Amino acid sequence: MQFPIPTRRLALAVVLVSVVAHLSVGVAAETKKQGPERWEADIQKFEAADQASAPKSGGVLFIGSSSIRMWKTLAEDFPGASTINRGFGGSEMSDSIHFSERIVLPYKPRQIVVYAGDNDISRGKTAEVVAEDFKRFVKTVRAGLPDVRLGFIAIKPSLKRWNLAPAMEEANKKIRDYCRRERGVVYLDIWTPMLGKDGKPKPELFAADGLHLSREGYDLWTSVIRPYVK
Repeated sequence: MQFPIPTRRLALAVVLVSVVAHLSVGVAAETKKQGPERWEADIQKFEAADQASAPKSGGVLFIGSSSIRMWKTLAEDFPGASTINRGFGGSEMSDSIHFSERIVLPYKPRQIVVYAGDNDISRGKTAEVVAEDFKRFVKTVRAGLPDVRLGFIAIKPSLKRWNLAPAMEEANKKIRDYCRRERGVVYLDIWTPMLGKDGKPKPELFAADGLHLSREGYDLWTSVIRPYVK
């Protein structure tokens, strides 16, 4: 049985509308995955851990991207500091702002150490945006914790992202200048000691991927940050 031409056209139109609607939903879902919501599972794991054993108030919170997440020896590297690790995935500075009410403020830390901006630059954000996001992070946190001290770990020079070094240096400079003006906010310079005599990143400081840190890399970071963590 064949449909009359108008009927066939109507049927085709219905199919096309369905396809477009399906594609739209897929695009919307994919777009949603690009926002902070993509870290929801990680944040829920932190909250579950907090319910099982709540961190003590007055500790030192380390927050940021995978260089923090993969720092498994915080307790040993900063003995007596009561450290809390809330690093998650390939997060950006804006993600830490978004989740601050859930994984920053509840802990009432006396100090916060932040590492972010690395992924931001690699995904096309400008140095200006990264610096402004850090300022927003400070403002957001201090709205709930007015006396908290903050330390910004400089965006690291890495083998894998060395082509982005100029933008990273510019972001570091802007944040360093801001830290000099802002009470209780410190710039932790790991950029300079991570460079060799040739002006390039020291290979021994990195894991096989050329991006994340080796044990030697974390030892260097610890040496820079330890005087700040009191």
